[in-house]
Amino acid sequence: MSKIIIVEGKTDKERLQEILAEPVEILCSHGTISYEKIEEWATQLEESEVYLLVDADDSGEKIRKNLQQELPNIRHLYTQRMYREVATTPLEVLAQVLAHAHFEVKEIHSEENI
Repeated sequence: MSKIIIVEGKTDKERLQEILAEPVEILCSHGTISYEKIEEWATQLEESEVYLLVDADDSGEKIRKNLQQELPNIRHLYTQRMYREVATTPLEVLAQVLAHAHFEVKEIHSEENI
């Protein structure tokens, strides 16, 4: 069974690709998600483990709500509210979120030390 993570934007996708140490398909909603896109994804995603990691804002919550209705088995991942956006969440925090959800992640060193 393949793993898929849905994020809002290209920057979020690139951020996760820096961390993941296993093949994971990352889909972008581009900030909004239409009913047609959900329907298209629903058939594509039915045989996969699907995760959702979106920003901690109104747009992210709207995406969560819409996808939860159509994909009730989706697994929700959350960034810490203090960072608000996936793209601005420190890599080590995102790595912890993903590792907690049983993803293989690369060893991440504090960004302040890089």
